[in-house]
Amino acid sequence: MFKLISWVLIFLSVLSVKAQQIDWDKINSSTVLNFIAGQQAEQALYGSQVIQSGNYNNAELSLNARTNVTVQQFGDYNTLLFINSFTDKENKTAVTAQGNNNIIDITGSNSISDGMQVHVKGDNKTIFMRNY
Repeated sequence: MFKLISWVLIFLSVLSVKAQQIDWDKINSSTVLNFIAGQQAEQALYGSQVIQSGNYNNAELSLNARTNVTVQQFGDYNTLLFINSFTDKENKTAVTAQGNNNIIDITGSNSISDGMQVHVKGDNKTIFMRNY
């Protein structure tokens, strides 16, 4: 148990996370509304859409603010795991699964995967994709 805690602490200490870049000295009652409006305008440019038709479908998306994913799952017991939260780069992806018991696991993004479209037709298919 001690090793696990040590590894987690080491991981968190070397993880480069983009912190909030806010100059708190310049935020006051006059400027806060402009600040909020600027954040909402940036977020309005991006968004994801999930359409599922069937029973027991699952889509777990861990995305950054600049990722636009379109997911369509038609059938039963389909699962999508999409993780793109470790980068701040823009990414547009489309994933379609038609059939039953399909698993699609996509982690990361790079210049090759930007604009990628994944179409899976059939039953009992599994796709693992890693983009670093």
